[in-house]
Amino acid sequence: MPARRLDPDKIREALDAQLADLGRPPYDGPATMAAGACVRAVLDAFEAGRAPVRTAARAAVRHLLEELAVRAPGRSVEVRVPPYAAVQCVEGPRHTRGTPPNVIETDPRTWLELATGRLSWADATDAGKIAASGARADLSGLLPLA
Repeated sequence: MPARRLDPDKIREALDAQLADLGRPPYDGPATMAAGACVRAVLDAFEAGRAPVRTAARAAVRHLLEELAVRAPGRSVEVRVPPYAAVQCVEGPRHTRGTPPNVIETDPRTWLELATGRLSWADATDAGKIAASGARADLSGLLPLA
């Protein structure tokens, strides 16, 4: 089943809410770049010591999880970023019932930093920011995405 894509209008709305929360003007770039701008705005909120706007954080996390699923299609690894989203990805034995044998779970900030290259897989693992189980639960060869 293909991943459900984010609604571009909702991404733009979430991005503008995050920018307003940061005291910045609304986004005026191309619609195709709004999801990436949303990721950057959410990371800026984290770096400023602020909690990001929930809808913006959700859109940013989902955008990068969807990108991971496109770049590494499959169903052998489940990547969870609660409370926002989870995807199955990476080729290999297909999982069909119960908890998958290969699970990766992390918080939204860590996921965004991993996916954008601001944090390495090794550093996140060493810091205990990733819970990973299973022989295939290592995304170091797939990250960063952006």
